[in-house]
Amino acid sequence: MKNLNIYHKIAAFIGLTFMSLQSFAQQDPQFTQYMYNMSVINPAYATADEAILSMGGLYRTQWVGLEGAPKTGTFFAHTPINEKIEAGISFTNDNLGDVVQENNIYADFAYVLPMGLDGGKLSLGLKAGFTFFNVNFDGFSLQSGSASTDEAFDENINKMFPNVGIGAFYFTDNYYIGLSAPNMLNAKHIETENGVKATGVQSIHYYLTGGYVFDIDENLKFKPAFMAKSVQGAPLALDLTANVLINEKLEAGLGYRLDDAISGLVSFRVKPDLKIGYAYDFTTTNLGDYNSGSHEIFILFDIDLFGLKGGYDRSPRFF
Repeated sequence: MKNLNIYHKIAAFIGLTFMSLQSFAQQDPQFTQYMYNMSVINPAYATADEAILSMGGLYRTQWVGLEGAPKTGTFFAHTPINEKIEAGISFTNDNLGDVVQENNIYADFAYVLPMGLDGGKLSLGLKAGFTFFNVNFDGFSLQSGSASTDEAFDENINKMFPNVGIGAFYFTDNYYIGLSAPNMLNAKHIETENGVKATGVQSIHYYLTGGYVFDIDENLKFKPAFMAKSVQGAPLALDLTANVLINEKLEAGLGYRLDDAISGLVSFRVKPDLKIGYAYDFTTTNLGDYNSGSHEIFILFDIDLFGLKGGYDRSPRFF
């Protein structure tokens, strides 16, 4: 049974890796609750709320029940330094079947300019840091009864790549729109080795995001949002979500990822400075026959660094 599980993991790893790498398809993690994980994909994301340290984390387990399926964890923290400068950090761990591990550690910098339109602000951002890429083939047994293995799996991979990202983010109290490329430098994760040609290249991903808050009445708001992701050689990925916010505490809605999944989302503001949320994705492709869906949880919390906000008596953060 143990060997069977190893073969399943190898099959899943090979299939998922070559679907995403050999065809230059999408490689960056996907998120259903992208509107609350914006720092990871756009370094220009800003709140312009002085003296507040905004922090958050998200964990996603994808295609539950499929051996070797991805698991992703993110963390971010950012705060305004003054009226125009906001700085922070972001971290992403992407795990594929406990075989492939990718860790991204970045410092984020945003410069915020008041635009004078609807009280809007334009933020320009830069992200810089490192990607740590590790592949562990220990324990793989590809040929029953033989000590030899495929040369492509002969050695573990441990590499570090520098990277930079850029972004722009325009926001008001009611809407936002952002454009970003969080990884601007192409990097070969798996190169030609021992006569085996591999095409593991990290391609540039472009993100276009947007959202709006419609005031239906005093206690009800409607919050549509979208995220489009583009990368060379792959179809456009498009997420559409529609949430309702009740009494500025309970939020619930539905999402649709083009040709991929239907989602349900719910979140709750436990306290003015603490929000938690959950999302479930139902896979609509043929892959849905082999998994029970994807789960995603997030937590957002703010810290009043200098006690200047008087118990957080301020407008809630909608995005």
